[in-house]
Amino acid sequence: MDHFPTNWGRPRNDAHDAYGTFPIPQRPQNRVNDSFSDAVQRTQQPIVTGTSVLALKYKDGILMAADNLASYGSLARFKDVQRLQAVGSTTVVGAGGDMSDFQYIQKFLDELVIDEFSAHDGHDLGPAEIHEYLSQVMYARRSKMNPLWNSLLVGGFKDGKRFLSYVDLLGTTYSASTLATGYGAYLAQPILRKEVEGREDTLTEEEAKKIMETCMKVLFYRDARSLDKYQFATITAQGVTISESQFLTTSWSFAEGIRGYGAQTQ
Repeated sequence: MDHFPTNWGRPRNDAHDAYGTFPIPQRPQNRVNDSFSDAVQRTQQPIVTGTSVLALKYKDGILMAADNLASYGSLARFKDVQRLQAVGSTTVVGAGGDMSDFQYIQKFLDELVIDEFSAHDGHDLGPAEIHEYLSQVMYARRSKMNPLWNSLLVGGFKDGKRFLSYVDLLGTTYSASTLATGYGAYLAQPILRKEVEGREDTLTEEEAKKIMETCMKVLFYRDARSLDKYQFATITAQGVTISESQFLTTSWSFAEGIRGYGAQTQ
């Protein structure tokens, strides 16, 4: 649909002015208004998107979490999408944003792992190398993807060292002991910082999972694009493990007493 006011009621073909009310050469956009008229298309308006990815360091490795929802606009369309991908034997990549862009990146990661395996030189790519590779690929191909929607978390464990870092299409890269993308950067990140920072070397896996579960529950309550079905990824010296889908235990009985926009009850 053409939303430009001066073109309302006009034929779809702008080359033909059936009403003679606006000289064709003087039109603001003197071309066919067809979303598929251009030869090359970009994902500047993402269709299927995923929300937050969370990650933290604990005593024995890295823990990451992401729900299984891929939303079609405002519709909770796909509820069995894995947004945590193992890359090699020591790294996991978690994706938030446009899922088609993530599939596009997965192709490059798969080719990278195959090339490295085929070399048979006794070396394999660790999380630091994969993070550097992704930072270059995403920045170089930013014109083909939407920089406002795509962000990745890279977690890994190699040579006794834990690695956790962030990368997006704007060229932003940084490392921290706790990371979150999407709405989680506003709701879950404060919880992660409070519970984890300063305890990275003493926090057990069980404690880390409880913290992460609390964050996922907060996101499910507050983020309309999240789901109560999610997965954990643990990266330790033994390798990478991505759990089966799990479900949050939630309660909505408190909503009956809420009036207006506040927490007051009547």
